Amino acid sequence: MEDEIHPRTAPTQLDLLNVSLEPERPKRSQPAEPSNQSQTSVPTKALAPPTVAIEAVVRSKVETLLIIDTETTGLDPEHDHCVEVGAILFDVRSQSVLHQLSFLLPVQSNAAEPINHIPASVSRCPQPWRQSLDLFVELVAAADVLVAHNAAFDRQWFGFGELPEIAKPWLCTMEDICWPKDRQLKPRPSVRDLALAYGIPVWAAHRALTDCIYLAEVLARCDDLETLLDRGLEPRQWMRANVSYADRSLAKEAGFRWNEPVKGSWTRRLSAREAEELPFDTNVVDAEALNLPMG
Repeated sequence: MEDEIHPRTAPTQLDLLNVSLEPERPKRSQPAEPSNQSQTSVPTKALAPPTVAIEAVVRSKVETLLIIDTETTGLDPEHDHCVEVGAILFDVRSQSVLHQLSFLLPVQSNAAEPINHIPASVSRCPQPWRQSLDLFVELVAAADVLVAHNAAFDRQWFGFGELPEIAKPWLCTMEDICWPKDRQLKPRPSVRDLALAYGIPVWAAHRALTDCIYLAEVLARCDDLETLLDRGLEPRQWMRANVSYADRSLAKEAGFRWNEPVKGSWTRRLSAREAEELPFDTNVVDAEALNLPMG
């Protein structure tokens, strides 16, 4: 969620029209038949300069979002692969969809097929995925903030394999946004529960663009979207709930998780404002010392 992708790497419309359908790039060639060897993703070169502070994004007001979802062959980006990317460019002021995109990336195998229903053989069908990837880069450049449900999972795939590294702010609709209480959502709601709370029919799951559509429809129905975004982008720290065993339900109801990621503690990432609104005290966790994820 920070500085834009370097202008020299963002393709023009003419570039997109002239891109050829050449064989896959040497850095990750795909054999004609599935290989018994494990596929290993290698981090790619960043397409953006160092990030800027999230506070600067909040001060300047967020105008455009890129809602993102990924489908993958597993959980580890160093050994597994992203097989599908969905993205919707969303205008905050009008609460409208500007552009949407979905494409498959070729993989040799997909252990997660029972979940995402994407056969590896289908991912290798001829289609202009390279042009789609170039267009995706343009959409990233056009957005102020990237939005995902469980962003910590989705963002880790960018910078591996064919996917570019993204140096822009991310906003997690599961962790970072405090949804209105009248929606009666639990802390860390699922995409399904979030959609239903806003009266959006749920017709499918576990395809990238479908989940992006759910989030876009939710954001389009928010009464005070700009405030939700501004508060969601406030700086956050890992905090430990100071509760007794008898009062542990207070931490659970506030979205704190036991033993995850800090063993023997109820912890959650919160802004200072959110911590002050809790019915119990908290302590800031030394995230660097414990090697905790910052996003």
